[in-house]
Amino acid sequence: MQKTFFSILAILFIASTATAGNGLISVKSSNDVKATADRLENVLNQKGMTVFIRIDHAAGAAKVGQKLRPTELVVFGNPKVGTPLIQCSQSVAIDLPQKALIWQDDKGQVWLSYNDPNYLAQRHGLTECAEVIKKVENALSNFAKAATMP
Repeated sequence: MQKTFFSILAILFIASTATAGNGLISVKSSNDVKATADRLENVLNQKGMTVFIRIDHAAGAAKVGQKLRPTELVVFGNPKVGTPLIQCSQSVAIDLPQKALIWQDDKGQVWLSYNDPNYLAQRHGLTECAEVIKKVENALSNFAKAATMP
């Protein structure tokens, strides 16, 4: 009985902090946009990933006199993981390298969103890459948790 209760609590916690839809997984962050992006960049570097670019969309909007809530995009990857996916289906290269969008919604909540690897597998017919997709799924989930926790 107690084990079931804790299992239900764990499921509710996960459901309240992560959402999925339209091929995106979004994880609530306990930090502001900049801190979440900084934490993500740090964990990616620690794990040997290449961070190609970090784009501050709000700063770009300000340069043209527009206003945008805090929104940053981190583009990252690792050819050891990406190359096998591209070998399975070359079209997946349109979705690589990986991207994480860190953004603040209209209620002030910060989110870290990324492409669901299972969505990419379905989109590009990566049936022969299930093992790699699972590794990517676990890695992205771990990166998101590290970046969004207090």
